[in-house]
Amino acid sequence: MGVIRKCSRSACRQSAVATLTYVYAESTAVLGPLATYAEPHSYDLCAQHAESLTVPRGWEVLRLAMPATPPEPGPDDLLALANAVREAASAQEAPSPIVQRRADRASLDIVPPVEGTRRGHLRVLREPS
Repeated sequence: MGVIRKCSRSACRQSAVATLTYVYAESTAVLGPLATYAEPHSYDLCAQHAESLTVPRGWEVLRLAMPATPPEPGPDDLLALANAVREAASAQEAPSPIVQRRADRASLDIVPPVEGTRRGHLRVLREPS
């Protein structure tokens, strides 16, 4: 499940309620409801910083309608949560194929190393006697 996202402004510990993105080609800042997931070129803002947003001279701010209250979890959200719990439980029951393949490889005979033998970027050296 998602983590509560914090405001992107430095030293602000409030929960984010809005997402700010810039359209540089049109000199526009778009402020809207909190995005579903965090993106690298957008900023999550708390209510205080969203309200006091200013932009450079000549830029326009496009403020999209903000919901008055956060949406309540719906049936789709509950089904997604139940499916995630089922997947996590089934993953713990059966060992992964990677672990099984590693166990098979452990039974292979190991060739004794020869001084100066190279494998890729590694070099095998004998222990000093």
